[in-house]
Amino acid sequence: MRHGGQVLVEQLAAQGVRRVFSVPGESFLAALDGLHDSGIENVVCRQEGGAAMMAEATGKMTGRPGVAFVTRGPGATNASAGVHVARQDSTPMVLFVGQIARGHRDREAFQEVDYRAMFGPLAKWVAEIDQTDRIPEYVNRAFHVAMSGRPGPVVLALPEDMLSDQTGAPFLEPTAPAVPAVGDAQVDAILDFLKGAERPLVVAGGPGWSAQAAADLQRFGEAQGLPITAAFRRQDYIDNRSPAYAGDLGVGSNPKLVARAKEADAVLVLGSRIGDCVTQGYEMWDPAAPGRRFAHVHPEPETMGGVYRCDLAVTARAPDVLARLAQAPKAGDWADWQRSARADYEAWLQPKETPGAVKLENAIRWLSENLPGDTVVTNGAGNYAAFLHRYYQFREFGTQVAPTSGSMGYGFPSAVAASLQYPERVSLCLAGDGCFQMTLNEMSTAMQYGATPLVIVANNGRYGTIRMHQERSYPGRVSGTDCHSPDFAALARAYGGFGAVVETDADFPAAVAEARASGTLAVIELRLDTEMLTTGQTVSEVRQAASS
Repeated sequence: MRHGGQVLVEQLAAQGVRRVFSVPGESFLAALDGLHDSGIENVVCRQEGGAAMMAEATGKMTGRPGVAFVTRGPGATNASAGVHVARQDSTPMVLFVGQIARGHRDREAFQEVDYRAMFGPLAKWVAEIDQTDRIPEYVNRAFHVAMSGRPGPVVLALPEDMLSDQTGAPFLEPTAPAVPAVGDAQVDAILDFLKGAERPLVVAGGPGWSAQAAADLQRFGEAQGLPITAAFRRQDYIDNRSPAYAGDLGVGSNPKLVARAKEADAVLVLGSRIGDCVTQGYEMWDPAAPGRRFAHVHPEPETMGGVYRCDLAVTARAPDVLARLAQAPKAGDWADWQRSARADYEAWLQPKETPGAVKLENAIRWLSENLPGDTVVTNGAGNYAAFLHRYYQFREFGTQVAPTSGSMGYGFPSAVAASLQYPERVSLCLAGDGCFQMTLNEMSTAMQYGATPLVIVANNGRYGTIRMHQERSYPGRVSGTDCHSPDFAALARAYGGFGAVVETDADFPAAVAEARASGTLAVIELRLDTEMLTTGQTVSEVRQAASS
């Protein structure tokens, strides 16, 4: 006999869980007791949103569900931000939420929440475990659902009395993963689809990729002469130096690539949803009259044809299809089309100068050229990220960890998770001044567990993305978008880390070298000109264009 918390942790170990992220609460004390001496590391965070984002980032990096524990009520609502990221990013994740005792239900007890109602639209599956004997069954199903089809988050609520009850429930082995098979007919159909195209375009993205899948994508694109584009924040799915790589379709995309996508007469989508970021707000292709053929490979049948009708729908994981396509005979001659797409991408890499003594475009290009190829690069949301999308060249798979959901505050917790997951690699977080302030309290977590992320803070004194939209819609009427910041370098030092301020381009390389040599959490603040707004326009230029 053992209590429910011990049974729960036994099942986590069976699923291969080696680390969980949490903020402690009295509602799951038995689970905390189960983790004691279990061999599973419990990384205690400073806010539940940070814990959930670290778990989500772990799921992104490993392909296995990241795990977080949070308490009921406020803890669960804080953690919902990470669950939303996992849902939109198709990331496997399991969130365990403490819950009131079963006998107190429906009394609006202390911090009582109906988690099925709360998380229903956000998670793939939400359940509450009422019987201690059934913990192994629920945990097994949670991991299976999180990994099956289109991966995503699962939420399990744990009534505190259920968790502390004794049980003799037997150990349960994990369920074998469900993997759709790929047959000759499906591969032949994709090749036939391409043969009929004059201007084909490949969009790669979605979940379940690996280094081998990225290599297969590159081989497929180069052998076939196809232009390969990456979906929003999936730029590490192909070596960006490949002649097949044409750039990314997302926020801040190359206008010439968007124009080329409009020209394409056949689009092969490998693993990605055809969402609003990829399609520039559904304006690049009209769902009502797309005007081109679509072939869509995705593990979830409901996704294909959900927005854009498909001429060919293949229910499979993109990496499994690519393993076959990489060996396929040449289907057509698109060499000129591919070369022109690549030329447009290389021209886009040339920096457009922004105002000020320290320029974000130069910093990003320097990082791209000087950091190791296996550096894990994370970010949250903000105009600063468009500089990363444009100027950083990803060379290896698994090096871009960023929210396709556009969640602010994500970059730093995910960088902490990346440093813990891969301590031998550089973990680089690019953050805006507003984005970093949403989760910088997790610097305490980083120091406690020996994580050593390097944070580059692009400080222009505003919520830049919102200011951009504000100037376009209401030029000159600034309201609610200015952002006061602390001395970020001093704050990092207060936590026990390294901190530096850079005010000229010439000082940046030395600051990075010193930060890396410190062997600890490091924050470098870039003091940017307040006129700097986007990769292509200043505040004044956006305002003038909107006013004219």
